[in-house]
Amino acid sequence: MSKGYWIVRVDVTDQEQFKAYAAANTEALKKYGARFLARAGQFSTPEGTTRTRNTIVEFPSYQAALDCWNSPEYQAAVKLRLPASTIDLVIVEGYDGPQPS
Repeated sequence: MSKGYWIVRVDVTDQEQFKAYAAANTEALKKYGARFLARAGQFSTPEGTTRTRNTIVEFPSYQAALDCWNSPEYQAAVKLRLPASTIDLVIVEGYDGPQPS
């Protein structure tokens, strides 16, 4: 079974309110087995556009990533985030096929 990922790009407009969202989303992320792979660290943008923060969250499966997003726990956290940020979020299935050799 392939893992699932959230690829998130965020512009935060209210840091204090965004902190409340980050605290509130912990329950859902833990419940669905999430693990941060990248979280608002240093980045470069050699092509395209970006936002000020970038995060990659890994889930044990694509379905877990979808279920977390749709969960009542996460949707309650989203209500805290909406007035504090603008995001782009993609939920994507991991790839287990051949790799460059």
